[in-house]
Amino acid sequence: MLVIRRAESGDAEAMSGVLEEIIAAGSRTKPGDPDFARSHYIEHAHRIACSVAIDSAGRMLGFQSLKLAHEGNLYGTPAGWGIIGTHVRPSAARTGVGSRLFEATLAAALKFGLSTIEAFIGEQNSTALRYYDAIGFHTYRRCDGIICKRFDAL
Repeated sequence: MLVIRRAESGDAEAMSGVLEEIIAAGSRTKPGDPDFARSHYIEHAHRIACSVAIDSAGRMLGFQSLKLAHEGNLYGTPAGWGIIGTHVRPSAARTGVGSRLFEATLAAALKFGLSTIEAFIGEQNSTALRYYDAIGFHTYRRCDGIICKRFDAL
């Protein structure tokens, strides 16, 4: 059983655990501490949604954030698009966690009225590239070792 729900401030520690497992696996170089999780995902000023996936034992398996792109954002995403970030424990990969998280994210995107969502992925991250392809994203630009995929929601 997997529960998908909105991320709350108290989830920062568990989200950090997910990020730290991803860092240990060599798939992430950004910070993974609870303060980072709270400020960049749970309480981010441009947050549209952030959902967490919790297993039947109460362990967080992953989370997905959706932010509104603003002018001059770090990723060069066109203003008004969504920016998605997916973080699933390597130990929970390929179990349907990402697909379930995207169901909640897509519902939030449609409710918000987003037309397009972008994923900004390191070209060496084959797991993430396959995941985004599997849920309907397609490559539309590349820059400096990054592959940008988009999903047209409307």
